[in-house]
Amino acid sequence: MARYLSIHPDDPQQRLLAQAADVLRAGGVVTFPTDSCYALGCCLGDKDAVERIRRIRDVDERHHLTLMCRDLSEIAQFARVDNAQYRLLKATTPGSYVFILEGTKELPRRVLHPKRKTIGLRVPAHTVAQALLAELAEPLLTSTLMLPGDENPLTEGWEIQERLDDHLELILDGGFCGTEPTTVIDLTSLPPVLVRAGRGALEPFGMD
Repeated sequence: MARYLSIHPDDPQQRLLAQAADVLRAGGVVTFPTDSCYALGCCLGDKDAVERIRRIRDVDERHHLTLMCRDLSEIAQFARVDNAQYRLLKATTPGSYVFILEGTKELPRRVLHPKRKTIGLRVPAHTVAQALLAELAEPLLTSTLMLPGDENPLTEGWEIQERLDDHLELILDGGFCGTEPTTVIDLTSLPPVLVRAGRGALEPFGMD
């Protein structure tokens, strides 16, 4: 049964953030609001929790999970970023984007795409997501809270609890945060390739 915490979306309570970080460090899977929609998250190094997220989403290892980072310096630690890529990242982070990049050796192989050795990376622009990352002091491995067969992500705390109570350790309910997922951009080649159009604008990448 998931613990349910109502957190303020603009001024998140520190004690609740500390509880959420403790759950994550103990191997838990948590859902929390972002600047696009709710996400599932766990610690990067927790193999069992990562597999649980894949099972909840019903996706295999070829589906890119997203490493959610606090800032550009963390992205550069976990992905190979050249000058052209860095300029694009700097212009569009934080924001509602996921960038597909080649992973570094800092990442466990099991979280990389098995053939391409890539991973999704993002820097969120949501206060709760940023505060949780700061409290945890490390990136989170995440995936959009979209259940198999659904057309839209889950976005109401009560509905998340109703459908995933036995599969999560913690629900951080920060209220409605939207149903439009992130824009996904593949930066492994130039010009960038649009993988999924979402909340993030396409103009910075010369797309419309």
